[in-house]
Amino acid sequence: MPTVLITGASQGIGLATARLFAARGAHVVLVARTASKVDLPGATAHDVDLADPTAIADLVAAVPTPDVLVNNAGVGRWLFLEDTPVEELATMAALPYLAALHVTRGFLPGMLARGSGHVVTVNSPVSRIPIPGAAGYTSSRYALRGLAAALRLDLRGTGVGASEVVPGKVSSNYFANNPGAEERIPLVARLIPTVSPERVAEEIVRAVARRRAEVVFPWQLKAFEVAGRLFPGVTRYLTWRTGARR
Repeated sequence: MPTVLITGASQGIGLATARLFAARGAHVVLVARTASKVDLPGATAHDVDLADPTAIADLVAAVPTPDVLVNNAGVGRWLFLEDTPVEELATMAALPYLAALHVTRGFLPGMLARGSGHVVTVNSPVSRIPIPGAAGYTSSRYALRGLAAALRLDLRGTGVGASEVVPGKVSSNYFANNPGAEERIPLVARLIPTVSPERVAEEIVRAVARRRAEVVFPWQLKAFEVAGRLFPGVTRYLTWRTGARR
């Protein structure tokens, strides 16, 4: 029975992914600040503040190396840089980027020694197309993208896989927990359909099974990303023109 460790597993994408892996026969390790409150038969729960590197080290020491690691935990309001409290900037850097960095670093030696495993990084569309009014959130997500890209190169030929999964807007509690963020989505980006946490979970499980390096979906988001690479000036202008203003 494979073991799958999922961070940010108490709700949304993380919980949907945990349920799907469990339904397919995996032993799931739930990691979140309130993981113990999740009702998922057969799962193991660890209440961990992933913004705390010491707590991450304790987690790594307590949990055997999983077969699959899903770095999903992340927080952050969408604010202009000068409007973001210093403490909140630190939290946005810690979650998702530093949490994924430390958790992966902790479990990677065991995967490499075993010659097998898979690391999944769940990221945001702003890691591809920055939006106005979300500097702290965007920069952390770009750092996460860099981590995923570096892992793909570093792990090639080791038997350990690495995937980055980037969904469009997800119908989770994120926008309810971060009032004002949804209104900052540029009008041009609202053409991209919303996806469910369950759809994201399916893409994560499929990425692991097929060892896919990168999954950007739905197709409208992928098309927007390609346009950003082919016509960067036009894409930046449309995002700015239809996005948040001071």
